[in-house]
Amino acid sequence: MIFCVFFLEAQPRITIEPKPAEKKVDILVGGDLFTSYIYPDNIKKPVLWPVITAEGNEITRQFPLKNKAGERADHPHHVGIWLNYGDVNGLDFWNNSEAIPSEKADNYGTIFHETVENAESGKGKGKLTTTASWKDNKGNTLLAETSEYTFSVEGKTRIIDRTTILKAVNGIVKITDNKEGMFAIRVTRELELPSSGKVKLTDSHGNVTEVDASDDKVATGDYLSSEGITGSDVWATRAKWMKLSGVMNGENVAVVIFDHPGNAGYPTYWHARGYGLFAANTLGQNVFSKGKEQMNFKIEDGQSATFRYRLAVFSGNPSVEEIEKMAKEFGNKL
Repeated sequence: MIFCVFFLEAQPRITIEPKPAEKKVDILVGGDLFTSYIYPDNIKKPVLWPVITAEGNEITRQFPLKNKAGERADHPHHVGIWLNYGDVNGLDFWNNSEAIPSEKADNYGTIFHETVENAESGKGKGKLTTTASWKDNKGNTLLAETSEYTFSVEGKTRIIDRTTILKAVNGIVKITDNKEGMFAIRVTRELELPSSGKVKLTDSHGNVTEVDASDDKVATGDYLSSEGITGSDVWATRAKWMKLSGVMNGENVAVVIFDHPGNAGYPTYWHARGYGLFAANTLGQNVFSKGKEQMNFKIEDGQSATFRYRLAVFSGNPSVEEIEKMAKEFGNKL
């Protein structure tokens, strides 16, 4: 009993701090920023950004919200950690950004933050519940979203559990099989896979220059799937979980995304790229299976669908056994 009391007291406090004037909610671990739920006007969905390790390294790409020397200047819709999709009633929510010209805006959808329903701080764990609306360019709502984020700590590991309920509120919603989805993070340059060829990188002022990637010694990342597949070969494969590991400023870092057994399409296909996009595409199958499989998901009017994901940020490089233990624990959660 004495040990249990000491263990509970040793847990750092996770503080959930809404800042509506800044259009964000800060999540702090022991007083230090871990991540923020942000919903500024210049991005087309709420995201978690930045995401910071226990040792203080920022694993999410800063572009396009900030300038950091040596980062890729591509895919401005890849911001932090997010959940959306490339074909929802024919609208592209995934690729929407400020870079889309106004004459093409009707082809895209936007997810608008609505409310912070709950912000609960605590020892070793904190919870944030939000609502959002998936809308077309004319303001019509297709899906009402409720998302619960649970932030927890295990030693130097920071864990984000996201449960998202999507309800069709204006007729049937068809989520047509598409490559672009669904739960994703865009990581910093250090966690990209080493590559060759030309790549466009920014300087600290946001100026873009083209360099030879083979001369760049910054990228240290590598993937490992639950099926034992590594490197760029993980793209378009199914797996229960995926690890991306590398080194940042001398710190061994690993990001692991877990699919949940209750999700449609489990185990998910992975839209995991060497250039820093790391995504679990729960509802996409056609492209990844080269046409052998297809999932055209739909939510009937007034009905809901639930999706659950875990993303763990390790300060260190966890073993397969450690990840499997965490996967089992997450899989037992409903």
